[in-house]
Amino acid sequence: MQDPFQTHADAAFAPSRSPFAILPSDTQALALVPKGIYVGTGGDVVLRGVDGAADVTYRNLPDASYIAVRALYVRAAGTTAADLVGEG
Repeated sequence: MQDPFQTHADAAFAPSRSPFAILPSDTQALALVPKGIYVGTGGDVVLRGVDGAADVTYRNLPDASYIAVRALYVRAAGTTAADLVGEG
């Protein structure tokens, strides 16, 4: 396998190298802080950013949308969107 970008440093704006499924939880922090979150099935997403003091709600997200946020938590309560993928 060839990877022409192998020697490039990873950055917040770079493509995901290790996407992972997000299972919302009211108590468990994400195992890995993502660069952003892909929303497969639209709805609301309740989360707390890495430097946030309180949860915020991203409302009425459409299918196949992207939230450019580094989240520490994605809460189950209030999150109606599904098929969430963290961009690692």
